[in-house]
Amino acid sequence: MNPYKNQSFLRLTVQFASTFFVVVTVLKILISIFKNGGITGMISEYFSAETWLPFLIIQLVMSLVYGLLMAGYYKFIKK
Repeated sequence: MNPYKNQSFLRLTVQFASTFFVVVTVLKILISIFKNGGITGMISEYFSAETWLPFLIIQLVMSLVYGLLMAGYYKFIKK
């Protein structure tokens, strides 16, 4: 039996979205550190005064979309 069938849709969405958010954010930061030659390059790319908000919004939207898709799949499609 599918253990996700007994959980609420909202709980599944938050669970999948938060996991995706953490994993993808850490990966993007690590890749940026190596690509831009260190922490200062990563900070200037993602966390400067004009780039931190777009970075955060993109991460949140991607996480929400992923969470909704995966929760829908596990709750309603997967047997």
